[in-house]
Amino acid sequence: MKKTILFVKTGCPWCIDALAYFESKQVKLDIIDVRADGQRMDELVATSGQTKTPTLKHGDFVVADFDLEELEAALAKNPEAKTALGL
Repeated sequence: MKKTILFVKTGCPWCIDALAYFESKQVKLDIIDVRADGQRMDELVATSGQTKTPTLKHGDFVVADFDLEELEAALAKNPEAKTALGL
């Protein structure tokens, strides 16, 4: 099973929305606060090519700097990822 990572920043309103969304769907995530560890920020940049959050990574499926509407659109275009995430 692929590990699902959600990169967040403390206090980010979009991150708060994303966390609530995934919690409501009972999706298990490895939550990484990139402000708490600078090396994890490097991992975010390597993953998505940018520093904005929230950013979701599940295998090769990456949705960077999203709001919930953008996440839903990305999942609709990637039904395999949606199913793998349990959504």
